[in-house]
Amino acid sequence: MTPSSHRAAPRMCAALALAVVAGCSASPPVAQAGPAPVIEPEVLAEIPHDPAAFTQGFEINGSVLFEGTGLAGESQMRQLDPAAGTVTRAVDIPADYFGEGITLVGDKIWQLTYQDGVAVEWDKNTMAPVREVPLSGEGWGLCYDGQRLIRSDGTSRLTFHDPADFSEIGGVDVDNDGGQLKGLNELECVDGQVWANVWPTDNIARIDPSSGAVTLLVNAGALRERGIPPTAQVLNGIAHVQGDEFLLTGKFWPKTFRVRLGG
Repeated sequence: MTPSSHRAAPRMCAALALAVVAGCSASPPVAQAGPAPVIEPEVLAEIPHDPAAFTQGFEINGSVLFEGTGLAGESQMRQLDPAAGTVTRAVDIPADYFGEGITLVGDKIWQLTYQDGVAVEWDKNTMAPVREVPLSGEGWGLCYDGQRLIRSDGTSRLTFHDPADFSEIGGVDVDNDGGQLKGLNELECVDGQVWANVWPTDNIARIDPSSGAVTLLVNAGALRERGIPPTAQVLNGIAHVQGDEFLLTGKFWPKTFRVRLGG
C-alpha cells in the first residue's frame, strides 16, 4: 500500500458475506467454529466532530477524549470534550511526522508515526513530547491492554511492545474463519480483547489477542446514512466509554457516534 492510498483511502462500503446475528449476549467471547457473528451498532447519540480531522487514534481518559490526527505537516495530538465534541487543546506532532494511532499508559501517551520510523511519547498532562523511540515498519493502530502495547501495521499482524521502551515482545497473526484479516488499523483494547478498524472498510473486528481469532464483526456502514458526506473517508476511531458503549468516528467525519456494540 502506498502512502497516498493511506492518506486518501476511498470509501469502500462493507461487503461482508456473513449473516447478521441478532440477540448476541454480552458474555465474554468464547472459541467458536465457523465465521464470527456480525452485528450492526446501535446508535445512542450523535456528537459533533471536527470534519477537518484525519482521525488516527481515539481514546477516552476520565473526562477527556484524546485524538491523534494524521497527514504530514498537519498531524496533532488533541484533547476533546467527549460530550460536546469540541477541541479544547491541540499540539502539533514534532518534525511534521505523519501521526497515527495513540494510546495512554499512565500519565504518558504513545503515538505512532506512519512511515517515519519513530514512536513519540507524550506527557498526558502537559501535552508535550517527551521522547522518540525507533519503530520498525509502518505504524497504524495502537492500544494498551494493561500489560503490553498492541500495534497494527496495516497487515494481518498484531505486534506486542513493552510499554516502557517500545521494544517488541511478541505478536500474533489475525485469522478470520481460516483466512487472514488484513488492513488492521486503529485499535482499542477492552477487557482482554482488541477492537480494530479494518481498512479500507467501515467494519470493525473484535480479536482475541491470545489466539488471533476474530470473535465478532461489526458492520458500521449504515452510520454513513446519518449525515456523513460521500467525501468523508473510512471509519477510523474507536474509544471505549463503558460496558458495551463506544464512541466511533472516521477520517474527515463531521460526527462522532455513541453506540452500543453487543455481542
